[in-house]
Amino acid sequence: MDKALKNKLTRVVVYPIDVSRITGKSERYGRNLLKTIKEINEKEDHQFVSLEAFSDYTGLPVELVKEHLID
Repeated sequence: MDKALKNKLTRVVVYPIDVSRITGKSERYGRNLLKTIKEINEKEDHQFVSLEAFSDYTGLPVELVKEHLID
């Protein structure tokens, strides 16, 4: 990915399709994983999962996760 493009990436929320791209698993798996992360972080259904929360849970570095996000 071009360095200038990386700097433009401003999204801080992880969606099920992102989890699917990162893990190679289904979008349903992504929804379930994000639900688990929300439960652990005591978030309500309407709240989002941040890059940091996803990275903490999965053990993946934030920068690595950002590389796989597509706006």
